[in-house]
Amino acid sequence: MTEHFHRKRHLTSFQIIILSFVPVILAGALLLMLPAASRSGRATPFHETLFTAVSAVCVTGLVVKDTASHWSGFGQGVILVLIQMGGMGVVTVAAAITWISGRRITLMQRSTMQEAIAAPKVGGIVRLTGFIIRTTVLLELLGALVMAPVFCRDFGWKGIWMAVFHSVSAFCNAGFDLMGTAEAPYASLTAYLKNPVINLAVMLLIIIGGLGFLTWDDIGTNGFRLKRYRMQSKVILTATAGLLVLPAIYFYWFEFSGLPLEERIWCSLFQSVTPRTAGFNTADLTALSGPGQCITILLMLIGGSPGSTAGGMKTTTAAVLLANALAVFRRKEDSQFFGRRTEPGVIKNASTILVMYLSLSVGAALIISIAEQLPLGACLFETASAIGTVGLTLGITPGLGRISQVLLILLMFFGRVGGLTLIYAALPGTGRNCSKLPQEKLIVG
Repeated sequence: MTEHFHRKRHLTSFQIIILSFVPVILAGALLLMLPAASRSGRATPFHETLFTAVSAVCVTGLVVKDTASHWSGFGQGVILVLIQMGGMGVVTVAAAITWISGRRITLMQRSTMQEAIAAPKVGGIVRLTGFIIRTTVLLELLGALVMAPVFCRDFGWKGIWMAVFHSVSAFCNAGFDLMGTAEAPYASLTAYLKNPVINLAVMLLIIIGGLGFLTWDDIGTNGFRLKRYRMQSKVILTATAGLLVLPAIYFYWFEFSGLPLEERIWCSLFQSVTPRTAGFNTADLTALSGPGQCITILLMLIGGSPGSTAGGMKTTTAAVLLANALAVFRRKEDSQFFGRRTEPGVIKNASTILVMYLSLSVGAALIISIAEQLPLGACLFETASAIGTVGLTLGITPGLGRISQVLLILLMFFGRVGGLTLIYAALPGTGRNCSKLPQEKLIVG
């Protein structure tokens, strides 16, 4: 009986994933409270450091203090470490330390790693973790090397640090930047609107980080032999291409038509990439039209792909919902991709995720709008940015009250760990129930 009781008290993989974020966030918040973490040499209030730590670990990018002008080199270093741990996944980082130290990774750890990076099976998880570490370090180093000449030209030797910081922030889809000043905070990358090196480097890092490590494992293993790819990789690549091209066309023709051709092209491309879910911007987002902001909100909610550094509902969720709708239109029983049908459980999960993201982002926006007396559209932009772990803002986050900031903190945490992970952690379930209730027809639509 005692043995059974202790076995029942064991944490599930989902609970371990949730709890692994908490000590890292608290440690980051406490370190950022130190006087040495701020340029002024004064301690930053806990609620502001907590917001910053959550935003960094959840790779969001929403801030209440400008990263460049408020935080010292030490503070920026703490933020960078939090971003790296959040981007790779706290569980993955912990497993990597265990692996490097030569200790044995237990079956429970392997199962937790599988859930953390959305791997299809436990087998080969240690090899995949090694691939994630090597890929992350290599790509972030390459990104820094590409951007360093530009930043060193503009900032001297400080440009090396800026190149490293922005490379990690871009690959981890975090959106933190070091471009602001005391006179002009929250500038992001607007000064590099038409710089091809910075634009290309940042966009490629965002896209690569947002595709997911499993997709890159597929690409590395099978090269251009697309037929050998997993169905998930094919769906991710197709959905990502569509979500990059179609919004870019819209932004080019309807939002940035007044810019010179070169700036117009770069701005349109960047604005289609960054909402999923990086948070950098090269254009004034407040100048976007209502439809432009609406499209940006949709892109932020969709986010990146499973097992990536990005947040959001995920490209596969949007693809499954679209495929299911097309199957209904064609009066087919099953939705399908590339000659393969999807499981009914996947469609139920996708529908649940959609309802959760919409209800939480809209509900939080309503509360913030009422509490702060702000337009609902602007509040929805911030809440979508938070739950999608994006970091784009219309400029209202730094001025929000405590309650509104707490709501954004909860949304960022929810968006990073995932809605289903939170539900499965809170409600582990009691096993499969084979009995079914009587069925009765219900008319919808």
